[in-house]
Amino acid sequence: MLGLRLRECILSHILSSPSKAAFSPLRRLLSATGAPVFLNPISFAVEDYLVGTCGLTRPQAPKASKKLSHLKSPTNPDNVLAGLGLSGADAAAIVAKDPQFLCASVDKTLSPVVAGLTRLGLSSPEIGRLVSVVHKQCRYRSIISKMQYYLPLFGSCHNFLRALQRSSYSYLLSSDLDKLVKPNVAFLRECGLGACDIAKLCIREPRILAINPERVRAMAACAERLGVRRGSGMFRLALQAVAFLSEEKIAAKLDYLKNTFRWSDAQVSIAVRKYPNLLGKSKESLKRRSEFLVSKVGVEPVYIAHRPTLLSYSMEGRLRPRYYVIKFLKENGLLDGDLSFFTAVKMTEKVFMEKLISPHKEAAPHLAEDYATACKGEVPTNFIFRWTRNRL
Repeated sequence: MLGLRLRECILSHILSSPSKAAFSPLRRLLSATGAPVFLNPISFAVEDYLVGTCGLTRPQAPKASKKLSHLKSPTNPDNVLAGLGLSGADAAAIVAKDPQFLCASVDKTLSPVVAGLTRLGLSSPEIGRLVSVVHKQCRYRSIISKMQYYLPLFGSCHNFLRALQRSSYSYLLSSDLDKLVKPNVAFLRECGLGACDIAKLCIREPRILAINPERVRAMAACAERLGVRRGSGMFRLALQAVAFLSEEKIAAKLDYLKNTFRWSDAQVSIAVRKYPNLLGKSKESLKRRSEFLVSKVGVEPVYIAHRPTLLSYSMEGRLRPRYYVIKFLKENGLLDGDLSFFTAVKMTEKVFMEKLISPHKEAAPHLAEDYATACKGEVPTNFIFRWTRNRL
């Protein structure tokens, strides 16, 4: 209201001033139309728009606004945001990375792309999420033909988005389908990988589709040298483990495994063949598990070599808490039979509670509470479960 009154006062002053001959044409025009006038038009407040409409923070807005200084109105940005149906979070993510996306042509670029993606079966939220991840590629209609190929390969838009988010989207959407992607997919199928396996592999290592096919063949040969044959259930995991690792790094990791777990060449080969992901474990992680399993729990190294998935479980969330429970139950005569530590570790949380915690509510009423505390990593090394045996 204050702004409107101010404009009316200025207008009234201009129209009533006979000494300003220069304004007479304007005065006659305004008298005839009754329209408001802005002698000093206020430019479009880009920074305010970026914060209020696009969701950018105040510190982000100045940098982004520099690339939008030519904008005179919110018309095109509004059309871009509305046409894509972007949520607040997605809009903020896009504009923060690429402010000029707000200047894209809706009619010539975005509308045809949205229409094409819709025909492929993508919902509005899926399109919005895709745009938030690959905003630059959505300015080109070629994204439609590439999505037409990738969607059946990955099984769903959700899976494809997971792959995009794990790595630079350029690996997938900027790669030549005919020269790189399709030959690599064909070779993976020759190795015995089905559509589901290829999708899982590429979600974890999306670059594997976008590199020279000869490099993919070299990765497969490396996996085979580790003793994992093509067509086996472990071949996908072996490919995933050796992808983009040099021969020198693989050899160094094998030596570290042998030294850390006191394995022979044959034993380390068995372990890696059964659980290729060992090659991706950090040295610190492997060292901690070796010290705990071998030194504290007393598991034999050869036992671990034949059951290497023991090394896949969380120390704080699984290995250590369950060790405390098994030790407690054995020491207090509450464990029926000879339950191995590996069997206890493999149990789902539900089964573990049903078989090893719940049956002892009366004899050890604090066991469930202590186990829950231990699973949070809050158990000191000398922790002793509270013991209350009800004697009848």
